[in-house]
Parts: sequence; structure tokens; C-alpha cells
Amino acid sequence: MTTTRPSLARVLQRAWGPVRPVMIVTLPLAGAAGALACAGLSWRDGNANRTIAALEAGQDRPVAADAVPEVLLARIRFLAARERLDEAEPLIAALDGSGSPALRALAQIALGNARLRQAFGKLEAGDLEPATPLVGLARQAYRRALTLRPEAWDAKFNLDVASRLVRDFPERGREQGEEMPADPKKIWTDIPGQPRGLP
Repeated sequence: MTTTRPSLARVLQRAWGPVRPVMIVTLPLAGAAGALACAGLSWRDGNANRTIAALEAGQDRPVAADAVPEVLLARIRFLAARERLDEAEPLIAALDGSGSPALRALAQIALGNARLRQAFGKLEAGDLEPATPLVGLARQAYRRALTLRPEAWDAKFNLDVASRLVRDFPERGREQGEEMPADPKKIWTDIPGQPRGLP
């Protein structure tokens, strides 16, 4: 007596029988869920693009700290251009947690540029002492940008400009780890300016 082996088509047909009702219900639901997810992502991206365009056009738009990194960067640039740096700081911290190194570098460059503009404003007014820490903060931001993105030409150029404004003098008599006493009579500004006193 010979036994015939069932064909593959019959095996699949038998296996499909119990699964078929489940698949008929599940597949349309999965398709609908996928369509809703795509629609949600499309709406989010469209909303993000509208916010970025408005900020770049100079229109103030509030941005939450959990916004997408590109929106955070647009808001940081908007605030930095208007020297509202206290408002930009939490967004920079949020971008540091979620953004790519390139976006984080651009945020640091915007921050450095704002600090440098503030320093130039002080220098033009002849107010040298407050300009020195602003230049130092600008240089710090440019160095962070170059750490994140070494090829950032804007950061290199602006760091060079800031470094020419305030020179780094070696501290004489200071051992490593030793604090220098702050004597107000022996401190002068690092920024070149007009000497005071008799001619």
C-alpha cells in the first residue's frame, strides 16, 4: 500500500483555515493604525516647518523644550539675535540632550555671536570692564562649537576675532592648582584701550 504525501498547497490551506478570520480583522486595523501614524508624523513635520519659517521671518513663536531639535535651533537663533539669552539657555540644554552635533554646534555659534555683539556694544560705549567677560563667554561658546563640529568655519573665524579682542596672558607665579589672590589694585582689563592718567 502506498501512502501519498499531502501537497504543500493542501498543508498551507489547512494552516490558513484557523488563521484566516484573525487576519481578516487584524490587517485592516494595522493598515489604519499605520495610516494614522503617518498622518500624525506629517502633521508634526508640517507644524515644525511652519514654526521654523515664522521664527526665521522674525515672528515670535513659543517653543517647548521637548520640540524637535530643528525647531529648538530656530528658536535659539531667534532669541540670540534679540539678545534674549536667558530664555535661550534652557532650550540649548534641551538641544544638547536631543540634537545632533551639527545642530548643537550651530546653537553654540548663535550664542557666541550674541555674546560678541554684546561685547562690541560695551566697547563702542567705552565700557571696557563688562566687555571682557562677554568676550570670554563668546570664546567659550565658539570652542564648544568647534568641539562638536571641528570644520565650522564661522566658529573658527569668530573665535579668532574674539581672541584678538581679549588676550590670554600667562599668569606669572601661579603653580598648578594654586589660587591667585584677587587684588583689585593689580587688575587691569585685557582689552586694549586708551590709558588713563597723565600724558
